[in-house]
Amino acid sequence: MTRYLLERPHTLISLTFFSERYESAKSSISEDLAIVKRTFAQRGIGILETIPGAAGGARFIPSISEDEARDFIAQMTSELSEQDRLLPGGYVYLSDLLGRPDVLRKVGRVIARQYIDKEIDAVMTVATKGVPIAQSVSSYLNVPFVIVRRDSKITEGSTVSVNYVSGSSERIEKMELSKRSLKRGSHVLVVDDFMKGGGTVNGMKSMIEEFESELVGITVFAEGSFEGKRMVDEYTSLLKVDQVNTVDKTISVSAGNYLDKVFGPEEK
Repeated sequence: MTRYLLERPHTLISLTFFSERYESAKSSISEDLAIVKRTFAQRGIGILETIPGAAGGARFIPSISEDEARDFIAQMTSELSEQDRLLPGGYVYLSDLLGRPDVLRKVGRVIARQYIDKEIDAVMTVATKGVPIAQSVSSYLNVPFVIVRRDSKITEGSTVSVNYVSGSSERIEKMELSKRSLKRGSHVLVVDDFMKGGGTVNGMKSMIEEFESELVGITVFAEGSFEGKRMVDEYTSLLKVDQVNTVDKTISVSAGNYLDKVFGPEEK
C-alpha cells in the first residue's frame, strides 16, 4: 500500500479500492494508513492526507524535511566548488550531477516541496539540460512537463514562437513550443539548470503568456553571478555561484535563496 501511494503522488485513492485490492476490511486499511501517515511525517517523506466520507480516501503529497534539504544543498555546494567544473564564460559543468538518479530524485523533491500548496498543471523547461530536472519535478507533482525548444522539430507539429533577449549576450533569440503541449489557462512552473541574466527564463515567461496561462513560479538548480539587473525578479535558486576566477580556476559556491524562502533563515 505504501508503494502504491508513493508511485501515485497527488492522487486520491479510495479506501474501497485498497480494501478490494488487499482483501481487507476498511477499518484495517484505516489503521494501516494511520501508521503510514505517521511514518511519512517522522521521516520527512511527505504528507499523507486522509479524507473521510464516502468520497474520501488517502492522498500522498511528496515533501522533504528541512534537515535533509539543507544537507543535500550543502553536498551540492561542495561538489560544484571543484576546480575542474569551470567552463569558459564563467559557466559551471553540471551535466554529470544532473545525470545522476540520486541527485535528480532529491532535486525533484526539493523543488516540489516549495510548491506543495500551489495549483500546478505543468512544468516547463527549455531543451536540453533542464529536461531531467523538469521530469523529476513533474513526477513528484504528478503533472506533465513541456519542453520549449530553440529550433523547430517536424515532429512537434504546429508551434507557437516568441523572440526574447538573451540576458548575458543581449542577442535576440527565438524559442518555440508545440501548440499541443500546453492547454490554455494552465498554471505553469518553470524550472531550469542554470541562470545568469535570466533571458531564457524570461522568454519562457513570455511563452506562458502566449498560451494565456499563468506563471506559478521559477526555480533553477543554480544561478551565476551577474552584473546589472536580471530580467526576472522573482525566482528561487538551490545554489549560487558567487565567484569564478578563471586565472587560478577556483569556484566559490554557496546556497541559493531556496532554504530561506522555504524554511526561513537557519538559526545560529
